[in-house]
Amino acid sequence: MARCVKQVNTIIIEYQSMREKASKIQETFAQNLRENRRKCGFTQVQLAEKVEISTNYLAMVELARYIPRVEIIERLANALNVEIYELFVVPLSPAMELKKLNEAIVADLEDIVKKSVDQAVDKAFEKERKRQKRCK
Repeated sequence: MARCVKQVNTIIIEYQSMREKASKIQETFAQNLRENRRKCGFTQVQLAEKVEISTNYLAMVELARYIPRVEIIERLANALNVEIYELFVVPLSPAMELKKLNEAIVADLEDIVKKSVDQAVDKAFEKERKRQKRCK
């Protein structure tokens, strides 16, 4: 009996964990949908018309009350000109965005410096070869 109770408790805990994860995914989707709609300059009415759903349904999706079927998700992504996965990606915090941007800039600068140094060294070697040829 105690073993059954333990198994039931384990199942309940796993179920709650899955519901929390699903809820976070739904909230992320809703937030990304709303942000992408605004970036495209659409009102809820305009986007709903474009993907052939009701404005009320779209509002509920943006409030994370409903999660649409895959077919509707595809139509939303197409209307917003984004890949489907982009609607499910957790956005980075501003600090993480800046860190990522900083890393990209540093990497670009390192490449630029390396190429410049390589070109300068190549020019110097070429100049030295020409000088040595003249001296012979």
